[in-house]
Amino acid sequence: MDILFAPVTVVIVLQKCGVVASPHRTEILLRRILYAAGNVLQRTDSESCAPFLMSGWATGYSFHCDLVDYSRSPKALRMAWTCWLFYISKFIELSDTIFFVLRKKNSQVTFLHVYHHTIMSFTWWFGVKFAPGGLGTFHALVNCIVHIIMYSYYGLSALGQTYQKYLWWKKYMTTIQLVQFVVITVHIGQFFLMKNCQYQYPVFLYIIWLYGVSFMILFLNFWYYAYTKGQRLPKNAFNKSKKER
Repeated sequence: MDILFAPVTVVIVLQKCGVVASPHRTEILLRRILYAAGNVLQRTDSESCAPFLMSGWATGYSFHCDLVDYSRSPKALRMAWTCWLFYISKFIELSDTIFFVLRKKNSQVTFLHVYHHTIMSFTWWFGVKFAPGGLGTFHALVNCIVHIIMYSYYGLSALGQTYQKYLWWKKYMTTIQLVQFVVITVHIGQFFLMKNCQYQYPVFLYIIWLYGVSFMILFLNFWYYAYTKGQRLPKNAFNKSKKER
């Protein structure tokens, strides 16, 4: 069970150590490593996305009351393997926090960031242990698709100022993430309206719905302060937006 608390421990230790040590050392440039890590994560999400589709979501799932298949059929085993791969990827994504701390970007280690990384790693242990498939894996498929786009953005941003002109769609990246949580919340929410859905572990669906709603609220809050108040925008972009008003 210790592995369940590993994400929380890693994030807290890195954040505390980074805040103390960063002022006393030269800024560490990790663009090449960050670019490589982004490619690894993008590849991992791609490797998860296709099997999720081939294990059910594009080959028979109804997008309604899809039960977990506990048989040893090739499709069921592929779904279980894909769930484990997705679970492991949540720990690899903790590298985001490592890079933020080492690059002295402690302001980006926000509550949203910490909550997002820890809750997914924590809850997905239960997912792969008890319900590797069915209705509860739809959000994982959507998350993989969004992360392929997101880590493409991170990869470009790690290449330096030369490629900044290609990152004009940062604002839309947040929109894509918001749409993700709306889709997930609506999809899981239909379970509460079903009368005869015999999904084996409904508690997992309640958890998915709760963090879908909480993520949606937190990202809306981020959107408001970043793109309405301009607190996370580059100064020149915010000044330009004020002039346009």
